[in-house]
Amino acid sequence: MKTKSCRVTGNQAAGERLIKMAENDKGKTFRELGYFASLGISVALAIVIGLALGYWLDTIFGTKPVLLLVGLGFGIAAGFSNIIRAGKKAEKY
Repeated sequence: MKTKSCRVTGNQAAGERLIKMAENDKGKTFRELGYFASLGISVALAIVIGLALGYWLDTIFGTKPVLLLVGLGFGIAAGFSNIIRAGKKAEKY
C-alpha cells in the first residue's frame, strides 16, 4: 500500500498567505469601524461638555448667557476638530 506524500505547491502556499492576510485585514477593519462609529459620540460629548462648562462658569460669575455661548462655541470647535482628525486618519488608509 502506497501512501501519498503531502507537498504544498506554490499556489497552495500563496492561497494560505492570502487567507492569513484577509484574517489580519478583518481585525483592522473592525478597529477602524469602531473608531469611526464612536466619532458621533465624541462630537456630541464635546458639545455637551462645552455647554456644561459654560453654564457652570455663568453660575459662578453671574454672566448668564455669555459664557454659556462661549462654551458652546468651544464645544462645536472641538467637535469639528474631532471630525477633521478622523478625516486625516481615514486618508492614511
